[in-house]
Amino acid sequence: MGRPLYPRSRAVQPTLAPRIAARHSSVDRRPAGCQIVAVTTWTPEIATRGGPVYLSIADAIAEDLGTGRLAPGARLPTHRDLAGRLGVTVGTVSRAYAEAARRGLVSGEVGRGTFVRARFGDVVPAPSAGEPSVVDLRMNHPPPPPGGLRAVLQATLSGVASRPDLAGLMAYPPGAGAASHRSAGADWIRRSGHDVRAEDVLVCSGGQHAMTIVFASLLKAGDLVLTESLTYPGMRTLAALLHLRLQGLAMDEHGVKPEALDAACRGGGAKALYCLPTIQNPTAAVVPAERRREIARIAGSHGLVVVEDDIHALLPRPPLAPISSFAPEISYYVTSTSKSLAPGLRVGYLAAPPGTAERMAAAIRATTWMAAPLLAEIASSWIKDGTADRVLEGRRAEAAARQEIARTTLAGARYQAHPFGYHLWLGLKEPWTGEAFAAHALHRGVAVTPSGVFAVGHGPPPAAVRVCLGGPRSRAELEKGLRLLIEAVETPPDRSASGIL
Repeated sequence: MGRPLYPRSRAVQPTLAPRIAARHSSVDRRPAGCQIVAVTTWTPEIATRGGPVYLSIADAIAEDLGTGRLAPGARLPTHRDLAGRLGVTVGTVSRAYAEAARRGLVSGEVGRGTFVRARFGDVVPAPSAGEPSVVDLRMNHPPPPPGGLRAVLQATLSGVASRPDLAGLMAYPPGAGAASHRSAGADWIRRSGHDVRAEDVLVCSGGQHAMTIVFASLLKAGDLVLTESLTYPGMRTLAALLHLRLQGLAMDEHGVKPEALDAACRGGGAKALYCLPTIQNPTAAVVPAERRREIARIAGSHGLVVVEDDIHALLPRPPLAPISSFAPEISYYVTSTSKSLAPGLRVGYLAAPPGTAERMAAAIRATTWMAAPLLAEIASSWIKDGTADRVLEGRRAEAAARQEIARTTLAGARYQAHPFGYHLWLGLKEPWTGEAFAAHALHRGVAVTPSGVFAVGHGPPPAAVRVCLGGPRSRAELEKGLRLLIEAVETPPDRSASGIL
């Protein structure tokens, strides 16, 4: 599916310490008349960061933009003002702002200052009257199965409502979930090739919740977690919440490199590995079977905990045995119904090492107290009666059809994808950056996610964007969006408009 795209390796990302929030001190106007806010008191926290200071400042701009501490349109402090507050040279700040501009995070106006550009991951702005709507290819939704889910959901709810034990679904279950729901979860996990016992499976409120209880239970603030150099943004958010440090590991077209993992472990301090070995988000890489075995061996030899996010495990045919199946005593296997059945079910399953389920159950009680039994019952019913397999097959078939549309529409483009995946990873030519191209594409009517959203560590992220194929309601809408995208790729950048200085 397109020529392989090799993500660049990343360096260490130190503790995501809270930063001083930007404060609005005055109001100015651009020549075009749009209101902006001057953030003359914004100060990044760089003391805990390693590497060049100018990169630390640029990284702080990116993170504060992503968290909302810096608002789109805000004016940054002058070079001299920020240099004085940080105790660095004016040249260092100038270099930092230039790096941020190169990433598409800020733009400069001669005589007026440096301004924060629009942030990505927000709601796409509604088009003006008479303008075409924006095709949103940012959210990694599963594609709609043929016929939808309305009829099957109505039948399931009707059956549940008529059961004599309905009241039990409205009561508090054990923290790990009802026995029948844990059994169904074990059945679902076994389809991936991980032979787990029901007593080692916990029912969670989605995969993100499963990740939260694992890391909150096992690690403390300041602990180091290894990830791929480009990783699921939810892991970055969770690390910030729990004050964990992240270190990105070098990748190739097959995912994380075992030698990079071994070197990071030998460097000392790492407590856990978080990875997505199957149709990785965002690169769509699939770790081969022998490499999975090698990763498990390296982790075991260094006493490293493995947190395996295998949410796309059942899309490949046949599925590859998870890393956790080679080292179950150190592995926490996370999956959910979000990508395979329905995001709105919010049912996740965590397979913990033997004997550790009760510790994880305590974390469930401390967070959500329980996964909703009614939703868990719907998922369990579908797993047991074959509905889940039929829904998954429908989504898989639709994903294959959409990947074929992408293959035809993006012919000649450099991207990486999986035949049954829900997204692809599109490489860009110089002088594009991910942020600048995403702004350019949005202006042309299609929204994609820039690489910086996924990058772990200092330095510029690769020139690439993630393109999700499942969100559009129809294949025709997807094809329209991809045509707009390829037109954007083939259009030379406007340096002044794109933030490329």
